[in-house]
Amino acid sequence: MEAVLARMRALDERLPPQDGVAVFNRVYLTVTEALHRRIEHGGFPAPRRAQALSVRFAERYLAAVDADRAPACWRPLFQYRRHPGVRPLQHALAGINAHIGHDLAVAVVSTCRALDCEPGALEADFDRVGDTLVALEEHIREDLMPGPDLLEIADPLTHLLGSWSLERARAGAWASARLLWTLRRSPELAEEFRESLDAGVGLVGRCLLTPVACAPVRDTPVRGTPVRGAPVRA
Repeated sequence: MEAVLARMRALDERLPPQDGVAVFNRVYLTVTEALHRRIEHGGFPAPRRAQALSVRFAERYLAAVDADRAPACWRPLFQYRRHPGVRPLQHALAGINAHIGHDLAVAVVSTCRALDCEPGALEADFDRVGDTLVALEEHIREDLMPGPDLLEIADPLTHLLGSWSLERARAGAWASARLLWTLRRSPELAEEFRESLDAGVGLVGRCLLTPVACAPVRDTPVRGTPVRGAPVRA
Protein backbone atom coordinates (compact mmCIF):
# COMPACT_ATOMS: atom_id res chain seq x y z
CA MET A 1 0.00 0.00 0.00
CA GLU A 2 2.85 2.41 0.81
CA ALA A 3 4.32 1.88 -2.67
CA VAL A 4 0.96 2.66 -4.28
CA LEU A 5 0.58 5.82 -2.19
CA ALA A 6 4.11 6.92 -3.10
CA ARG A 7 3.31 6.65 -6.82
CA MET A 8 0.11 8.69 -6.38
CA ARG A 9 1.95 11.37 -4.41
CA ALA A 10 4.61 11.54 -7.13
CA LEU A 11 1.87 12.08 -9.72
CA ASP A 12 0.32 14.79 -7.54
CA GLU A 13 3.66 16.64 -7.47
CA ARG A 14 4.34 16.19 -11.19
CA LEU A 15 0.99 17.05 -12.79
CA PRO A 16 -0.34 20.63 -13.15
CA PRO A 17 -3.17 21.19 -10.61
CA GLN A 18 -5.74 21.98 -13.34
CA ASP A 19 -5.01 18.77 -15.28
CA GLY A 20 -8.06 16.48 -15.20
CA VAL A 21 -5.96 13.46 -14.26
CA ALA A 22 -4.41 15.49 -11.42
CA VAL A 23 -7.91 16.33 -10.15
CA PHE A 24 -8.87 12.65 -10.04
CA ASN A 25 -5.49 11.67 -8.60
CA ARG A 26 -5.96 14.05 -5.65
CA VAL A 27 -9.39 12.58 -4.96
CA TYR A 28 -8.14 9.01 -5.23
CA LEU A 29 -5.08 9.73 -3.10
CA THR A 30 -7.42 10.99 -0.36
CA VAL A 31 -9.55 7.83 -0.66
CA THR A 32 -6.54 5.52 -0.59
CA GLU A 33 -5.01 7.27 2.41
CA ALA A 34 -8.33 6.92 4.24
CA LEU A 35 -8.49 3.21 3.36
CA HIS A 36 -4.91 2.68 4.49
CA ARG A 37 -5.62 4.32 7.86
CA ARG A 38 -8.78 2.26 8.28
CA ILE A 39 -6.96 -0.99 7.54
CA GLU A 40 -4.08 -0.06 9.86
CA HIS A 41 -6.49 0.77 12.70
CA GLY A 42 -8.40 -2.50 12.51
CA GLY A 43 -11.37 -1.30 10.46
CA PHE A 44 -11.35 -4.50 8.39
CA PRO A 45 -11.81 -7.97 9.91
CA ALA A 46 -9.34 -9.49 7.40
CA PRO A 47 -6.70 -6.79 6.79
CA ARG A 48 -4.61 -8.97 4.46
CA ARG A 49 -7.55 -9.46 2.11
CA ALA A 50 -8.55 -5.80 2.32
CA GLN A 51 -5.03 -4.63 1.53
CA ALA A 52 -4.67 -7.08 -1.36
CA LEU A 53 -7.91 -5.84 -2.89
CA SER A 54 -7.04 -2.17 -2.34
CA VAL A 55 -3.58 -2.53 -3.88
CA ARG A 56 -4.74 -4.43 -6.94
CA PHE A 57 -7.54 -1.91 -7.36
CA ALA A 58 -5.13 1.05 -7.25
CA GLU A 59 -2.67 -0.65 -9.58
CA ARG A 60 -5.31 -0.74 -12.32
CA TYR A 61 -5.45 3.08 -12.31
CA LEU A 62 -1.68 3.50 -12.13
CA ALA A 63 -1.21 1.06 -15.02
CA ALA A 64 -3.70 3.06 -17.10
CA VAL A 65 -1.74 6.28 -16.43
CA ASP A 66 1.49 4.63 -17.60
CA ALA A 67 0.03 2.77 -20.59
CA ASP A 68 0.75 3.78 -24.18
CA ARG A 69 -2.91 3.06 -24.92
CA ALA A 70 -5.16 3.20 -21.88
CA PRO A 71 -8.23 0.96 -21.48
CA ALA A 72 -11.38 2.38 -23.08
CA CYS A 73 -12.87 3.30 -19.69
CA TRP A 74 -9.97 5.71 -19.01
CA ARG A 75 -9.56 7.25 -22.47
CA PRO A 76 -12.22 9.99 -22.10
CA LEU A 77 -10.52 11.38 -19.00
CA PHE A 78 -7.10 11.35 -20.67
CA GLN A 79 -8.47 12.91 -23.86
CA TYR A 80 -10.43 15.67 -22.09
CA ARG A 81 -8.01 16.32 -19.24
CA ARG A 82 -7.22 19.86 -20.48
CA HIS A 83 -10.50 20.81 -22.15
CA PRO A 84 -11.52 24.32 -21.02
CA GLY A 85 -15.24 23.48 -21.02
CA VAL A 86 -14.94 20.51 -18.64
CA ARG A 87 -15.17 21.28 -14.93
CA PRO A 88 -12.97 19.67 -12.21
CA LEU A 89 -15.96 17.83 -10.74
CA GLN A 90 -16.53 16.15 -14.10
CA HIS A 91 -12.90 15.01 -14.23
CA ALA A 92 -13.15 13.57 -10.71
CA LEU A 93 -16.37 11.65 -11.37
CA ALA A 94 -15.21 10.42 -14.79
CA GLY A 95 -12.17 8.90 -13.09
CA ILE A 96 -14.28 7.37 -10.33
CA ASN A 97 -16.65 5.99 -12.98
CA ALA A 98 -13.76 4.30 -14.84
CA HIS A 99 -12.19 2.96 -11.69
CA ILE A 100 -15.36 1.65 -10.06
CA GLY A 101 -17.22 0.60 -13.20
CA HIS A 102 -14.41 -1.44 -14.75
CA ASP A 103 -11.29 -1.67 -12.57
CA LEU A 104 -12.99 -2.74 -9.35
CA ALA A 105 -14.56 -5.84 -10.91
CA VAL A 106 -11.24 -6.86 -12.49
CA ALA A 107 -9.42 -6.22 -9.20
CA VAL A 108 -11.84 -8.47 -7.29
CA VAL A 109 -11.18 -11.35 -9.69
CA SER A 110 -7.41 -10.75 -9.60
CA THR A 111 -7.46 -10.75 -5.79
CA CYS A 112 -9.50 -13.96 -5.68
CA ARG A 113 -6.96 -15.67 -7.92
CA ALA A 114 -4.04 -14.42 -5.81
CA LEU A 115 -5.61 -15.46 -2.49
CA ASP A 116 -7.25 -18.62 -3.87
CA CYS A 117 -10.71 -17.68 -2.66
CA GLU A 118 -14.21 -17.11 -4.02
CA PRO A 119 -15.64 -13.57 -4.47
CA GLY A 120 -17.94 -14.19 -1.52
CA ALA A 121 -14.90 -14.22 0.78
CA LEU A 122 -14.17 -10.63 -0.29
CA GLU A 123 -17.71 -9.29 -0.10
CA ALA A 124 -17.35 -7.73 3.37
CA ASP A 125 -14.09 -6.03 2.34
CA PHE A 126 -15.67 -4.92 -0.93
CA ASP A 127 -18.55 -3.34 1.01
CA ARG A 128 -16.24 -1.55 3.43
CA VAL A 129 -14.13 -0.15 0.59
CA GLY A 130 -17.36 1.01 -1.04
CA ASP A 131 -18.55 2.63 2.20
CA THR A 132 -15.38 4.73 2.29
CA LEU A 133 -15.95 5.87 -1.29
CA VAL A 134 -19.59 6.75 -0.65
CA ALA A 135 -18.67 8.73 2.46
CA LEU A 136 -16.24 10.81 0.40
CA GLU A 137 -18.50 11.33 -2.63
CA GLU A 138 -20.57 14.11 -1.07
CA HIS A 139 -17.41 15.84 0.13
CA ILE A 140 -15.97 15.63 -3.40
CA ARG A 141 -19.10 17.13 -4.95
CA GLU A 142 -19.19 19.97 -2.41
CA ASP A 143 -15.50 20.80 -2.88
CA LEU A 144 -15.51 20.76 -6.68
CA MET A 145 -18.99 22.07 -7.55
CA PRO A 146 -18.85 25.58 -9.06
CA GLY A 147 -20.12 28.35 -6.78
CA PRO A 148 -23.28 30.47 -7.32
CA ASP A 149 -21.26 32.95 -9.38
CA LEU A 150 -21.00 30.23 -12.04
CA LEU A 151 -24.70 29.36 -12.11
CA GLU A 152 -24.71 29.50 -15.93
CA ILE A 153 -22.39 26.48 -15.82
CA ALA A 154 -23.67 24.84 -12.66
CA ASP A 155 -27.24 24.38 -13.94
CA PRO A 156 -26.35 21.98 -16.82
CA LEU A 157 -23.57 20.50 -14.71
CA THR A 158 -26.03 19.59 -11.94
CA HIS A 159 -28.33 17.96 -14.49
CA LEU A 160 -25.48 16.02 -16.12
CA LEU A 161 -23.90 14.70 -12.93
CA GLY A 162 -27.20 13.96 -11.21
CA SER A 163 -27.65 11.03 -13.61
CA TRP A 164 -24.60 9.19 -12.21
CA SER A 165 -24.62 7.28 -8.92
CA LEU A 166 -21.67 5.75 -7.08
CA GLU A 167 -24.01 3.31 -5.33
CA ARG A 168 -25.30 2.00 -8.66
CA ALA A 169 -21.76 1.84 -10.06
CA ARG A 170 -20.60 -0.14 -7.01
CA ALA A 171 -23.51 -2.60 -7.29
CA GLY A 172 -22.74 -3.04 -10.99
CA ALA A 173 -19.06 -3.68 -10.21
CA TRP A 174 -19.93 -6.46 -7.79
CA ALA A 175 -22.28 -8.11 -10.30
CA SER A 176 -19.59 -7.83 -12.99
CA ALA A 177 -16.96 -9.33 -10.70
CA ARG A 178 -19.17 -12.33 -9.95
CA LEU A 179 -19.86 -12.87 -13.64
CA LEU A 180 -16.17 -12.57 -14.57
CA TRP A 181 -15.37 -15.13 -11.86
CA THR A 182 -18.05 -17.48 -13.19
CA LEU A 183 -16.57 -17.13 -16.70
CA ARG A 184 -12.98 -17.76 -15.60
CA ARG A 185 -12.99 -21.26 -17.13
CA SER A 186 -14.06 -19.77 -20.48
CA PRO A 187 -11.28 -17.22 -21.07
CA GLU A 188 -12.58 -16.06 -24.45
CA LEU A 189 -16.04 -15.33 -23.06
CA ALA A 190 -14.56 -13.67 -19.99
CA GLU A 191 -12.41 -11.38 -22.12
CA GLU A 192 -15.31 -10.59 -24.42
CA PHE A 193 -17.40 -9.56 -21.42
CA ARG A 194 -14.54 -7.52 -19.92
CA GLU A 195 -14.00 -5.67 -23.20
CA SER A 196 -17.72 -4.93 -23.44
CA LEU A 197 -17.70 -3.67 -19.84
CA ASP A 198 -14.65 -1.52 -20.57
CA ALA A 199 -16.30 0.06 -23.62
CA GLY A 200 -19.61 0.66 -21.84
CA VAL A 201 -17.95 2.35 -18.88
CA GLY A 202 -15.92 4.45 -21.30
CA LEU A 203 -19.11 5.63 -22.98
CA VAL A 204 -20.54 6.73 -19.63
CA GLY A 205 -17.27 8.54 -18.90
CA ARG A 206 -17.47 10.38 -22.20
CA CYS A 207 -20.99 11.56 -21.34
CA LEU A 208 -19.83 12.74 -17.90
CA LEU A 209 -17.15 14.82 -19.64
CA THR A 210 -19.57 16.63 -21.96
CA PRO A 211 -18.33 20.25 -22.04
CA VAL A 212 -20.80 22.45 -20.18
CA ALA A 213 -19.34 25.95 -20.64
CA CYS A 214 -22.12 27.76 -22.48
CA ALA A 215 -22.25 30.94 -24.51
CA PRO A 216 -24.21 33.90 -23.07
CA VAL A 217 -28.01 33.70 -23.19
CA ARG A 218 -29.49 35.27 -26.32
CA ASP A 219 -31.50 38.46 -26.05
CA THR A 220 -34.56 36.98 -27.77
CA PRO A 221 -36.26 34.20 -25.79
CA VAL A 222 -38.30 31.46 -27.42
CA ARG A 223 -41.75 31.19 -25.78
CA GLY A 224 -40.38 32.80 -22.65
CA THR A 225 -37.44 30.40 -22.25
CA PRO A 226 -33.86 31.66 -22.78
CA VAL A 227 -31.98 29.89 -25.55
CA ARG A 228 -28.48 28.92 -24.55
CA GLY A 229 -25.59 28.73 -26.97
CA ALA A 230 -24.07 25.45 -28.11
CA PRO A 231 -21.53 23.86 -25.75
CA VAL A 232 -17.84 24.08 -26.48
CA ARG A 233 -16.68 21.00 -28.32
CA ALA A 234 -13.36 19.20 -28.33
